[in-house]
Amino acid sequence: MSHFLDRLTFFQQEQEPFSDGHGVVTREDRTWEDAYRQRWAHDKIVRSTHGVNCTGSCSWKIYVKGGLVTWETQQTDYPRTRPDLPNHEPRGCARGASYSWYLYSANRLKYPMVRGKLVSQWREARKTLGPVEAWASIVEDPAKAKRYKSVRGLGGFVRSNWDETQEIIAAANVYTAKKYGPDRVIGFSPIPAMSMVSYAAGSRYLSLIGGVCMSFYDWYCDLPPSSPQVWGEQTDVPESADWYNSTFLIAWGSNVPQTRTPDAHFFTEVRYKGAKVVAVTPDYSEVAKLADLWLHPQQGTDAALAMAMGHVVFKEFHLDKPSAYFQDYVRRYTDMPMLVKLEKRGENYVADRFLRASDFDAALGQANNPDWKTVAFDEASGKVVAPNGTIGFRWGEAGGKWNLETKEGGAGGEVKLALSLIDAKDAVAPVAFPYFAGTAPEAFRGNDQGGDVLVRNVPVRKLQLAGGEALVATVFDLSAANYGIDRGLGGGAVAKTFEDDAPYTPKWQEAITGVKAADVIAVARQFAANADKTKGRSMIIIGAAMNHWYHSDMNYRGVINLLAMCGCVGQSGGGWAHYVGQEKLRPQTGWTALAFALDWHRPPRHQNSTSFFYAHTDQWRYEKLSIKEILSPLADPSRWTGSLIDANVRAERMGWLPSAPQLQTNPLQVCRDAAAAGMDPKDYAVKALKDGTLRLACEDPDNPANFPRNLFVWRSNLLGSSGKGHEYFLKHLLGTSHGVQGKDLGSFGGAKPEEVVWRDEAPEGKLDLLVTLDFRMSTTCLYSDIVLPTATWYEKNDLNTSDMHPFIHPLSAAVDPVWESRSDWEIYKGIARKFSEVAVGHLGVEKELVLTPVLHDTPGELAQPLDVKDWKRGECDLVPGKTAPQMAVIERDYPNTYRKFTALGPLMSKVGNGGKGIAWNTEHEVEKLRDLNHPVTEEGLTKGLPRIESDIDAAEVVLMLAPETNGEVAVKAWQALSKITGREHAHLAHTKEDEKIRFRDIQAQPRKIISSPTWSGIESENVSYNAGWTNVHELIPWRTLTGRQQFYQDHRWMLDFGENLCVYKPPVDLKAVAPMRGAKPNGNPEIVLNFITPHQKWGIHSTYSDNLIMLTLSRGGPIVWLSETDAAKAGIADNDWIELYNVNGAITARAVVSQRVNEGMCLMYHAQEKIVNTPGSEITGARGGIHNSVTRIVTKPTHMIGGYAQQSYGFNYYGTIGTNRDEFVVVRRMDRVDWLDEPAPAR
Repeated sequence: MSHFLDRLTFFQQEQEPFSDGHGVVTREDRTWEDAYRQRWAHDKIVRSTHGVNCTGSCSWKIYVKGGLVTWETQQTDYPRTRPDLPNHEPRGCARGASYSWYLYSANRLKYPMVRGKLVSQWREARKTLGPVEAWASIVEDPAKAKRYKSVRGLGGFVRSNWDETQEIIAAANVYTAKKYGPDRVIGFSPIPAMSMVSYAAGSRYLSLIGGVCMSFYDWYCDLPPSSPQVWGEQTDVPESADWYNSTFLIAWGSNVPQTRTPDAHFFTEVRYKGAKVVAVTPDYSEVAKLADLWLHPQQGTDAALAMAMGHVVFKEFHLDKPSAYFQDYVRRYTDMPMLVKLEKRGENYVADRFLRASDFDAALGQANNPDWKTVAFDEASGKVVAPNGTIGFRWGEAGGKWNLETKEGGAGGEVKLALSLIDAKDAVAPVAFPYFAGTAPEAFRGNDQGGDVLVRNVPVRKLQLAGGEALVATVFDLSAANYGIDRGLGGGAVAKTFEDDAPYTPKWQEAITGVKAADVIAVARQFAANADKTKGRSMIIIGAAMNHWYHSDMNYRGVINLLAMCGCVGQSGGGWAHYVGQEKLRPQTGWTALAFALDWHRPPRHQNSTSFFYAHTDQWRYEKLSIKEILSPLADPSRWTGSLIDANVRAERMGWLPSAPQLQTNPLQVCRDAAAAGMDPKDYAVKALKDGTLRLACEDPDNPANFPRNLFVWRSNLLGSSGKGHEYFLKHLLGTSHGVQGKDLGSFGGAKPEEVVWRDEAPEGKLDLLVTLDFRMSTTCLYSDIVLPTATWYEKNDLNTSDMHPFIHPLSAAVDPVWESRSDWEIYKGIARKFSEVAVGHLGVEKELVLTPVLHDTPGELAQPLDVKDWKRGECDLVPGKTAPQMAVIERDYPNTYRKFTALGPLMSKVGNGGKGIAWNTEHEVEKLRDLNHPVTEEGLTKGLPRIESDIDAAEVVLMLAPETNGEVAVKAWQALSKITGREHAHLAHTKEDEKIRFRDIQAQPRKIISSPTWSGIESENVSYNAGWTNVHELIPWRTLTGRQQFYQDHRWMLDFGENLCVYKPPVDLKAVAPMRGAKPNGNPEIVLNFITPHQKWGIHSTYSDNLIMLTLSRGGPIVWLSETDAAKAGIADNDWIELYNVNGAITARAVVSQRVNEGMCLMYHAQEKIVNTPGSEITGARGGIHNSVTRIVTKPTHMIGGYAQQSYGFNYYGTIGTNRDEFVVVRRMDRVDWLDEPAPAR
């Protein structure tokens, strides 16, 4: 009040001048300044981080005042690096610094919300019916179900409470499991490394009831299948500090300053040491500014550029003047010396599969797994030998020969494997290689070489095999021919100089990529020369950009070949630095036990998301890419009829890929039927599948019995960010308004699938219930039936790790969750409690049949060694785990789900733990957890077991069980590996044996993890973490067929699609634009552009894109970048409203016209949702659309391979990927901007 009076009496106040009138003293009250002075005061500082998929994993100070989070700043107390390296901080970015805005914003979800038209029916039904019966009364009535499904995404939420929402969810889950099967209850959550306990909360619940956990790494298109193909490992990568150890860096499709902001300082600092930096990116991105040379190939042509660089390196450093280091490296650590059989094909030969020990009489003395032991020539003796380290030595072998010692696997004598047969050849054979680059879709350039087959001469040897004489060649010689290098063997299609226009010379690629041949030659020479001098310190940093193309494998393998032939992989400062999402969940084996309830039941149900959504959003019904278009000209086309989904069904049937749902019959009912027949459920299922009385669900995805019924989404914005084919999700999965413009195959007489039942009327609204957990009202929330408010990253306790550095971070509860929000752990714990109550009388102790694919890193990966055989086609018998999915019978105690959720189950003591093919005893760790978390004291099946009541309890389970955070476990894990390799590895962890990292430890300071065999690098004071380090320096084989890095892929499907060796394949024509050109004119010119979706600087995926602070830094809504040239063609000015559309849907956005964008392409940084500043579309009549409104899933058969060494399924390891960059869109300026302010018609 005194301040108020001071203002009223301002001119009557007494004043006293001083300094000759230069100053004046007043007696007014100054308490008004307290608000400003206390702005930076705080009660406490708490360490936390951001659970967002950015790979930063930065440590932040969270300031709390009066029980409220006021702001955040970067922590700067990371443990120091070595004296020769810069430290890790500063870590952070503007996005992280704006996060606290969310906590108290209008976007914050505060209460449980339910779709009004659902909850009104529920409340009415509950007046007279029990929970399960009430749910049945709604979803079994088509009119009632449509009433709430058809308005998804159109608002209409009402506030509910936790008891009601949990009861609806529990009733839906119990009903679904009882009527259809628990594998109709699905959960999608990505990137557990962001917040491990929060992920584990949902996945543990799902795994306990028999639900399905969906993959994410492949769905996000972060997973490059080429990594498993070459290494048997999924994108293990160097930490960012190792960039500083490099002396030649190529940033290839990775916009380091923009997408790896906290780590970019290593990239810039190494330049001061004299490292050369090259940027490869089609647009003038931020990383290009930091480079010494910018190469800008046309988007989608990276493989052509990589192959041309490989041509230079192979010719100059392996043939003309061989590098001793390179030659030794490829001889010991790659499949270059391995022998490949050649098959006669007309007048020529074609490269077929690897030669195996089993091809010889007496199998070269190899009694164990001779089908899985590849062979090579010993240079000294000239004999064919089966060297140590191939996958046949990994499983069931006595004596520990699964190692990369230079010994043969029989008597164990020293060998030096022959790289080339050119000086010991019996003949020169004409070998045919497929050529795909003669033509290209519109907007891309091909290079016609007169046909689609190239015949090149290769030096060969003749061998007498058990089945007769055969010609063989080494991978080295085949690779030299594939690169088109003239070795004086005669024949055509090879190049004498780099200026020859022959595949794959620098001159040849110039016509395709637009990059000058001279620049290619210079970069390749310098890259290789540096690697030669420094023993591998040349590095390529790659982002997901190259993985979003349909033929992404070729982009990656071209780059990987370059690194392997230069001896860079596994060397500090060198190798493949592939950064996409925050994929490295470092305490992985400790986490899996908690996350997938392996302490109670094994195996869990996992599903690759791309195949799942392709089937269940019915995108397969619109498929226009035929198999014939992508098949090798050397393949037998009669083996490949039908559609792409047919290949997926074959893969599921043969046990290569998982299925969800698995069987058309409820798996609970299968066990009941088996019991009634007096048979073991597995034997019953085999018999019923063979006689047709039991069917796989994948063969009829549009049958209501095979619909996914309940879907949980947490820690994700599935519909607003990652959902390729967004409009198909809306139409077929959700049954609501959508923007699909195209017609399905049945509407225009397209070629329909052969393995899948075609139903003329496509279903709409397959899902009965969509539940989303989030802290903000995202697009996915808008389309959900129930929205549950979660705690933010400053309101819960959790664990966080990254690819970019070796530390483990906490998320900490600086304040309690606001309003009625709860942590993910508490939410799923509450659902588990309610499920246990509701299940009584409906589900008791039940047995069910669980089908799982043949898995990588298990003996099952030795399933079909020499050819592909399909039991349904009569080519072999149905043998679970070999020619069909593995089968297991699981007993579930549904009324005790909550008790199991909150206690560590007995299997950790009885069976132990493990990962990646090794296992160890965990009894001691279980005892320690019982002491730390305290035992369960309540009577029942969990009495005496360690508690997992709180999120910190759950974190302690992870930390105690993981070798990365428990030195005692690390030593046990290394010792387990030593039994297989025959070599001592525990020295890598002995110094840390007594170290046990606890949750409170990491709250005090980030802690560096302990070296473990889960990962191929080590944590050391001498070297930075670098992938492949233990393979090279500890002689641990790569987990591949040959035990080495593989240039050659010999699975039959790889051969059929011409990808046994790396080649260039142009982008594919998805045929999404032609039907829409001129179809709905608005009077403005139309242009067609390639649609690219890179990562943005104003958000991490969709997070922060609705944050007021970040919106202020950007243009404040959805934008699309296009070139000045294209904008002029279409009459588009900067900031105009434009529309992008094709048969998949439409997007509205504002134009950013920029000279940094190449002609022929447009960029829409993902993920910009349609919840901010988005008008209606002139094409669809609905609001905007998102970046995935114009995309559609297109699967690739080579990603479906399984049961074959490294090409075997693993969760987030191998499988189909969600590519989207081959898409084209029509772009035009909007004529009328309609904000859709009027009420929509009632539905």
